[in-house]
Amino acid sequence: MIFLENLKSELEACRPVIKELHDVYDVENSKERIEELHEKASEPGFWDDMESSQKVLQETRMLEGRLEKYERFRQSAEDIEILIEMAADENDESMIDEIREELDKLKTGLDAAQLDTLLTGEYDKNNAIINFHAGAGGTEAQDWSEMLFRMYHKWCENHGFKFTTLDYLDGQEAGMKSASVMIEGENAYGYLKSEAGIHRLVRISPFDSSGSRHTSFSAVDVMPEIDDTIEVDIRPEDIKMDVFRSSGAGGQHINKTSSAVRLTHIPTGIVTSCQTQRSQFQNRDYAMKLLKAELIKIKEREHLEKIEDIKGVQKEIAWGAQIRSYVFMPYTLVKDHRTGFENSNVSAVMDGDLDGFINAYLKALSKGEIEK
Repeated sequence: MIFLENLKSELEACRPVIKELHDVYDVENSKERIEELHEKASEPGFWDDMESSQKVLQETRMLEGRLEKYERFRQSAEDIEILIEMAADENDESMIDEIREELDKLKTGLDAAQLDTLLTGEYDKNNAIINFHAGAGGTEAQDWSEMLFRMYHKWCENHGFKFTTLDYLDGQEAGMKSASVMIEGENAYGYLKSEAGIHRLVRISPFDSSGSRHTSFSAVDVMPEIDDTIEVDIRPEDIKMDVFRSSGAGGQHINKTSSAVRLTHIPTGIVTSCQTQRSQFQNRDYAMKLLKAELIKIKEREHLEKIEDIKGVQKEIAWGAQIRSYVFMPYTLVKDHRTGFENSNVSAVMDGDLDGFINAYLKALSKGEIEK
């Protein structure tokens, strides 16, 4: 039957994708790693170090989730093949609708999982750190920065990622001047690296009584969290630490009883700070994580041999460098200037519907159509 032959051809087209997922998920080594992690979890005193034990459990869940996903696809393909053979042997066309439905489910699942095959960068699997900086536009730009802050928070909620505010500096009249957040979850950096750049807003300003149209800019910087297993050679004498009391109107964002820490990397002028943790030590630890991530990202981007080669270049957050435009008036459209991907539902985008932009970026990046 010609219908069955077509279905069989579609199934065969799925097999290379399943094989690619097998390789990306590193199935055999992942199984061995899971056994090692289970052994660690059963050791006496495992729960004595909560931070370490949580990392073990997080890695275990991530690996088991990957293997479960791969096994589900593999088993589904086998089941569909059996159904096709049964229908052919019995010349039973009544099974075609069931086979079609199962095959469509498999293809849909593989399309979504195929994004995992695009995340092959060294740090793609890591957690992500996002820095927000208001640019040209004054109060309007500071309000725009807070809108972006909320947008990524919504995206994280939609995908089950943990969103933690590390630093938050309120705007003078509204919004925020800057903020740093940690995004925790599998492949957080791999997905969110697409968001790094200058975001441009065009709208009727709520802060302008004349009702005129305004253009504002905000810079979003995305870095991978660098864990303790990655060596970053930062000389102690190159670090200046300042301690200050958390302040500002953003009570929902900061813990005002903590001692805030600001670190300055003297050779590059890079400044990081954290004011949301319970102790000065914790704030310093997170500020150092931010600094390491900043330095690693610049080092990788500029293909430098060592941290000392970084000179630190600041780009103006204004016209000519935006990666994406969000137009609220006179029409509604969000357009990514790197990939051409568009979405006219601005409200949905601001509520975290960013998957289309992220997917388009990753696919274009894998084809070499855009630069990192």
